[in-house]
Amino acid sequence: MFSRLFIANRGEIAVRVVRCCRELSIESIVAFSEADRDSLAVKMADHAVCIGPAVSSKSYLNIPNIVQAALLTGAEAIHPGAGFLAEDPRLAEVCERYGLVFIGPPGHVLRAVGEKTLAKQRMRAAGLPVIAGTDNPVRSVDQALAAAKEIGYPIMLKPAGGGGGKGMRIVTDSDELERSFPLSQSESLASFNNDGIYLERYQEGMRHVEVQVLADHFGNVITLGERNCSVQRFHQKLIEEAPSPNLPEWARQELWESAVRGARAIDYIGAGTFEFLVDEEHHHYFLEINKRIQVEHPVTEAITGIDLVKAQLTVAAHEPLPWRQEDVTFHGHAIECRVNAEDPTYNFQAQTGRVSEYLPPGGPGIRVDSHLYAGYVVSPYYDSLLSKVIAWGSTRTEMVARALRALDESIIGGITTNREFLRWILTTREFTNGTLTTQFVTTVLRDGLPPTSLGGIGMSPVEG
Repeated sequence: MFSRLFIANRGEIAVRVVRCCRELSIESIVAFSEADRDSLAVKMADHAVCIGPAVSSKSYLNIPNIVQAALLTGAEAIHPGAGFLAEDPRLAEVCERYGLVFIGPPGHVLRAVGEKTLAKQRMRAAGLPVIAGTDNPVRSVDQALAAAKEIGYPIMLKPAGGGGGKGMRIVTDSDELERSFPLSQSESLASFNNDGIYLERYQEGMRHVEVQVLADHFGNVITLGERNCSVQRFHQKLIEEAPSPNLPEWARQELWESAVRGARAIDYIGAGTFEFLVDEEHHHYFLEINKRIQVEHPVTEAITGIDLVKAQLTVAAHEPLPWRQEDVTFHGHAIECRVNAEDPTYNFQAQTGRVSEYLPPGGPGIRVDSHLYAGYVVSPYYDSLLSKVIAWGSTRTEMVARALRALDESIIGGITTNREFLRWILTTREFTNGTLTTQFVTTVLRDGLPPTSLGGIGMSPVEG
């Protein structure tokens, strides 16, 4: 195992890795931008190094600064966290060149499926079902129009070089495609330094279900089950739960088998997530591979008892996975609610400011992953995620009751959050019945019904 680890990320995921290091007696070194000088991760780590100004391109996305800082501080490995450079093959390859261990898949794996179209090609060849779309990125409106004519509308525009909802748009006809394509391309270039866009047939009534896998250097691949991530706004997740509700056992097993087959097909190493869309008949279609730790990993940890960050470090240290598939057992139900600095009543507009008061929830079955403290300043430079409230219950009913209690207890003063909106979602019939699809939040917004109070946005909460 490593003795000194460099953490090239910020926010709650940096705090999460610092905590793991402390449990394993590994010295932690946190990279920080000038805007994050007073962050909780910096306060908690054994050492901290400034890697540049607030702008991400000059700090958290600056590979030379990160690698140089890691080398100067004597780190043996770099953990890239859950965003920024976590899936960038260049960082993995530079680490290898300079004798640093990259906590993630090798550079050749990241490069082989780095673009979403490459991943789709590899998964189709491995026998996974894939939604109709372009096999390669398109870079002009004319190419997009020709492809859309063949695929058929409605079409989803997606960046080939990254995810997180950036650059994604739904278009229903050629006129809308002509207007939207340059916008998606521009946003993709700014976010991922890649202007490639691929087109997919847009499917309504779908659930978003992802499968967690772990793979080591010795050919061992296991799955830790699936998570339902259908509650999304602007294609970004808000609530995730495990196991996925309203999923027959045969469909669950097929999902797991597809994820393991896909991981083996690309010689995957490390923690990874295979994402799928699931239709009304419970058939699944490959969506993409997230080649890193996921923001929603705590729900999987809650039902399996397996620490995914420790597993990442174990694999990266060239140690075999300590579990076989038959060793993995599942207990109860878990849910994660992402409390963001945003105002749902104003189209989820991001909020900034000083946190005047912070009181995380507690009690049985509750976990909170956060980088907040009273006095912390939420800046405009980064993601709006403030806190992840995770609830576990022996039954799904108990899980939801605990999540509602935890959201009620949570206090974040001085800044507007989406807490009440999250709470409302948990009370709807659609969520309770497990029938909620990826269009749920979009429908609420389209109807122009502001989520200002429980039951006040047009869909009736469950009685009682």
